[in-house]
Parts: sequence; C-alpha cells; structure tokens
Amino acid sequence: MLKKAEVILLIITFFWGLTFPIMKISISSFPPVLFLSYRFGIASFLMFLLFYKRISSKEILPGMLLGASLFAGHTFQIIGLKYTTASNSAFITSLYIVFTPILAYFLLKEPVKKHHITSVFLALLGIYLISNTNSLKIAKGDFLTLLCAISFALQIVLVQKFQKYSQKYSYISLSFWQLFFNFVFCSVYAFIFEKIVIPDNLNSLIGILYTSIFATVIAFTLQLKYQKFTTSSKAAIIYSAEPIFAHFSAMLLLGETLSMQAYLGALLIFLAILKS
Repeated sequence: MLKKAEVILLIITFFWGLTFPIMKISISSFPPVLFLSYRFGIASFLMFLLFYKRISSKEILPGMLLGASLFAGHTFQIIGLKYTTASNSAFITSLYIVFTPILAYFLLKEPVKKHHITSVFLALLGIYLISNTNSLKIAKGDFLTLLCAISFALQIVLVQKFQKYSQKYSYISLSFWQLFFNFVFCSVYAFIFEKIVIPDNLNSLIGILYTSIFATVIAFTLQLKYQKFTTSSKAAIIYSAEPIFAHFSAMLLLGETLSMQAYLGALLIFLAILKS
C-alpha cells in the first residue's frame, strides 16, 4: 500500500506527464522557446518569493551550469515536440534515467553495471520502433528529444557532482539559480531567433501558467518535502510512470494513439527505465 508521501509523488508525476499534451497544444500558435522563457520566468519569480531567505550568491556559478544543461534539455524537448507526438516526447524524455549512469561514469567515475548497458540497448531499440520509421534514421522530433534526455541526464549528474564536492551548496538555492538561468538563456534565444510576443490566446496562457506553477513550483516544493519519506528506488519507479500519464492524457486531450510497433517501442523504453 502506498504511503502518503508516495501518493503525493505519484500526483507530482501526473503533473509532469500532463505537461506534454499541454505544451503541444500551447506551442501550436506560440514560439516554443519563448514559451519556456515565460514558464521559467514565472517559476523563478515564485521560487524567489517562497525561498528568498535561503537563496545565496555562492550558488550562482554552479546554478548557471545547471541552468545551461536545463536550457539545452527543455529547448531540445519543446522544439522536438513540434515534430513528434506528446506520447513519443514523454517516453523518449524519460530515458534520462537510462543515460544518467552512463554520464556518471565519465564525469563522476561511478562504475557502469551490465544492466545499465542492457538498458541503453533496449532504449535505443525502443526509440527506433516508436519513431515509426522504415529506415535506420530516427525521426527529427524523436532525435531532438533524445538530445533532450541526454541533457537532462547531464543536469542530474552535475547536481550530484556539486553536492558531492561541496556540501556547502544549498539545494534550494541551486534550484532557484538553475531555474533563473534557464529563464535567462531561453529569453536570449527567443530574442535572437523568435518573435517576442505577449500570450494573447487562452491555450498559450493556460500552458504557461500550468507548467510554471503546477509542474515546476508546486511539483518541486512537494518533491523536496516528501521524497525523503520513501526510498530512492521507489521514487524512481513512481517517476517512471510519467510517460504513461503523458500518453493517456495525450489520448484524451489530443486524440493521440500509437501503432502496435510504437507501443512495442514504448514498452521497451519502459523496461529500459525499470532495468536501469
């Protein structure tokens, strides 16, 4: 039976899963990276209001590096989402769980076990099947989302590196600065490559508010408070349900369905996550 903390983590996972179809709808008529700029601008502002007493300047540099990796991950994800389905995006994004131990080997010298290698092969086969391609190429949107998963894995490893080598860093302060610099980098990108506009339709406005408030600030705060009351392995299993929530919400909101080949690919990706 799930404990209260695990039920709350499951709710957080649902919040994250729902972001995929919501973002897909939002960016259909709105610049994608500008969408991220609004999302993380609002999120960092709200985090500052909630935690300003616990935010310090000594986390600025590591926060900037974390923000850069988050910027890469979210940018690859949301641009890729224009060329793939919300379901594909969710399943492929979740592969950060698989790629994290591989990057940890190179950056933290943590050993790679056999099941990590197996997970990578399962994941790559799953991506090939879910891309619905008849060639050896991976579809453009799915490839960009694969780069997103690698970027998110890098962010996780960098957090581990900063926490391991400097116990003086505040996790909340690091989280604020990474969100803030993610906002800065997204804003610069949007200013150079996109048209700066004010959200003027309901879909974009709802998407920005939902992803900034529910999927970022509320989800982060609840995760920080309740994840310590369960084991990391249980938390990982709960978080692996994110693409499943994303797929079913995409079915309801967008009418998305997958082919049998794609469902097999999604199953292989899910098995890769559980095995990693």
